[in-house]
Amino acid sequence: MVDSSQAPPVISAATGKRRTPPLWAVTAVACAGQFLIILDVSVMNVALPPIRADLGLSGAGLQWVLNAYTITFAGLQLLGGRAGDLFGRKRVFLFGLALFTLASLAGGLAQESWQLIAARAVQGVGAAVLSPSTLTLVTSAVPEGAARSRAIGTWTAVGAGGGASGGLIGGVLTDALSWRWVLLINVPIGALVFAVAVLWLGESRGARSRLDLPGAALVTGGLGALAYGIVQTESEGWGSARALAPMLGGLAVLAVFVWVESRTAAPLMPLTLFRLRSIATANVAMFAIGAGMFGSWYFLTLYMQNVLDYSPLRAGLCFLPLSLIIIVGSKLSPRLMPRLGTKRTALVGCAVSVGGYFWMSFALSAHGSYAGSVLGPGLLMMFGAGLLTTPLVNAGTSGAPAKDAGLASGLVNTARLMGGSVGLSVLATTAAARSGDSESAAALSDGYALAFRTSAWLLVGTLVLMWLVLPVARRQVSAP
Repeated sequence: MVDSSQAPPVISAATGKRRTPPLWAVTAVACAGQFLIILDVSVMNVALPPIRADLGLSGAGLQWVLNAYTITFAGLQLLGGRAGDLFGRKRVFLFGLALFTLASLAGGLAQESWQLIAARAVQGVGAAVLSPSTLTLVTSAVPEGAARSRAIGTWTAVGAGGGASGGLIGGVLTDALSWRWVLLINVPIGALVFAVAVLWLGESRGARSRLDLPGAALVTGGLGALAYGIVQTESEGWGSARALAPMLGGLAVLAVFVWVESRTAAPLMPLTLFRLRSIATANVAMFAIGAGMFGSWYFLTLYMQNVLDYSPLRAGLCFLPLSLIIIVGSKLSPRLMPRLGTKRTALVGCAVSVGGYFWMSFALSAHGSYAGSVLGPGLLMMFGAGLLTTPLVNAGTSGAPAKDAGLASGLVNTARLMGGSVGLSVLATTAAARSGDSESAAALSDGYALAFRTSAWLLVGTLVLMWLVLPVARRQVSAP
């Protein structure tokens, strides 16, 4: 059992002596890995038109450039988290990072459409293995309390910055070089992070036991089928058999998974973990927040390009203030938690975001502008998101036994990603229904505004849930 009060020791190759790496180094390596994988969720959007022209992809094939990554990323998160607990978090982190980096290289060099889609799927596998380890490395190295909250705040800020800056980075690389560099840029960064991780990270793991292979197969298949069905709704609609069949099948497989886990001596996901009210509530709230917030960048991109007639690069630059305010909120949140507590900080962040989403839903119009329609409400939305995410991640990982730390991290990431997939599909359908077949600026603005209003009401429900159910944690004592 690893002692989570300090970073796991590293054995020096030169002297053979054990040394403890500085916590900033562990946090920096983990955050760099998280930045890469979250960046790749959004960075491909602006590169899609040149990819289609270069590789001759159909509309459906172009959709799979995004979906291949999302499905494998969502389906393998729990398995990736548990693998880190059993086989070592450093070892799994390095494996996931290497797989992600090599898949990025393959995708950047792809000459056929199927090669790019396959590379994106393998990228998602690497991300699913890597993502839980990035958070577990932080929570295993820093004891619960104010120091861990600050470390999680940094991890949250970097991840949010990766998602928010995807449009900007993708636009710059695509315009200046080519779409291939949206993927190839991961290679030197991934290699550098890998080298630093080998030198600075110490190994840690939970209790040794066998991997629950039936549980792993069931949860991976169930989540993968569910994610596949959700992404199918974007082109087929929610009532289509092509979407409903995999979604219902995935839910059935997940039900079997729960039944199997309740009867397995060494389960992949101990159901007793959900007896901790903070973990159960935080994951439900994280799912709802992912559903409400994940599509924000998507709809703002469409509004600025389709209504305000901005270029991809200009739209990406307009996201810069919103990216920065997320980082500000994420870094401020750990400072508020010792004074307000985890629950109150989460409630304040959610309330701020609700105000921003309602404001945005009334500000978007055919005759709007960036300064008048996007910037003000966008800053409020994203500042609240930064305040909110850190206490929820903290609640979703605190109290979990050390042997299940990777699983707890995987659950938080899975909840957010699956919520985002469901939310984006629902909100896209809602916006399309309001706009109808019209491509006019007025019709499109009405659709986007309704999507933001729907998100606002979903966040109101999340606010009520957290107020009623999320336990009040003992206030942390700030480190001197």
